[in-house]
Amino acid sequence: MNKNISSVIALITPGVLRLLMDNRKLSLEDAAEVLYNSRLYSLLEDEETKVWRFSYPLLYDLLEEELTTGKITFPDEQI
Repeated sequence: MNKNISSVIALITPGVLRLLMDNRKLSLEDAAEVLYNSRLYSLLEDEETKVWRFSYPLLYDLLEEELTTGKITFPDEQI
């Protein structure tokens, strides 16, 4: 993975974790387990998907969609 992409992921991950903790009343450990084991996070790490360009609120919404429906619906310009 590109170092710049890794840096971006490191910057947006805390925001997604915070939203998971606040909205789902999870501990940091539980929120991290949910995020890091999600399909969304796998796509986030895949440089070619360009999911890393999304804001952390949008990433959180996509994660919620994945958790509730099992699907991820990306914005039109994506994937």
